[in-house]
Amino acid sequence: MKVINYFFSERREHWLAEIGKSDWSAGQFLYNLLQDGKLQDFIGENAMVMLLVNDDELLSFCTFAEKDDIQPTELTPWIGFVYTFPQYRGHHYAEKLFSEIKRIAIANNVRQAYISTDHMGLYEKYGCEFYRMMNDINGEPSRVYIMRFE
Repeated sequence: MKVINYFFSERREHWLAEIGKSDWSAGQFLYNLLQDGKLQDFIGENAMVMLLVNDDELLSFCTFAEKDDIQPTELTPWIGFVYTFPQYRGHHYAEKLFSEIKRIAIANNVRQAYISTDHMGLYEKYGCEFYRMMNDINGEPSRVYIMRFE
């Protein structure tokens, strides 16, 4: 099991197809953005798509980028599109993605990131703190959390 960056992979077509198997509407949105080459337009030119893989299987994925679905905002960077396939849930696999993001963030002198979600009780398991309610790009209220990198 390892974490890879989609954009650095030589098997992008394979991983794109795996992302496309997501049963989550936001996962399908990510798939379409990647397929159309528009992810950077939406969440920033330095966007990363982190994949937790086991051989040819995609277990979990997320993005780490300047923006997410809370726009416009001065808050940055964001962890977004966090998804673990149903058969792999309950093993804290997202934590492996977050650990890699933390490593990258600290190497770039970034001390915190934000997460927008409608989940309660999920991100707290990973040490995130509720920051405040904000509206997403559709005008819907969203819980915003801070993940600190120390």
